[in-house]
Amino acid sequence: MITFSTICLLTILLTNFYSVTAEFSTEDCASLGFIKANLLCSSCDKLKDFNLEQLQEHCKECCHHDDSVAKEKKYARAILEVCTCKFPAYPQIQAFVKGDKPAKFPNLQIKYVRGLDPIIKLLDKDGIVRDTVAIEKWNTDSVEEFLNARLVKEEDEDKGYLKTNLI
Repeated sequence: MITFSTICLLTILLTNFYSVTAEFSTEDCASLGFIKANLLCSSCDKLKDFNLEQLQEHCKECCHHDDSVAKEKKYARAILEVCTCKFPAYPQIQAFVKGDKPAKFPNLQIKYVRGLDPIIKLLDKDGIVRDTVAIEKWNTDSVEEFLNARLVKEEDEDKGYLKTNLI
């Protein structure tokens, strides 16, 4: 017969095994309540200030080291998917989509998908989705800051082209 303590022990062993073998995926972190793309490890250190030490280990599996923020992976394109019927629930996302900010990102596509909560899909240069981020709790500035940090800017691409064609 399996007891509660046996189940707890197995859970701890599996969690420790998983954390040794690989870091948590974006989906794993989301199921734990963490947004991997935006979580800095310095934020995990502050959990003890709120008596949330029990979350610290999982937080550390989902975070980015603060010194590596500048070296974040850049993506060639992004697709912001949202349902217009849900705009009343997400007025900040509506303000971003309907405002002038998307024009600042030529490699951002707005896609309307019926019934979908707002997400951003990040794609590589081959058009393959490499990461998906839920943005339902974000404000317009957060979306803009995220896109500025994660999308390759056109002038960056132009500079690379110019470097290869120097005379």
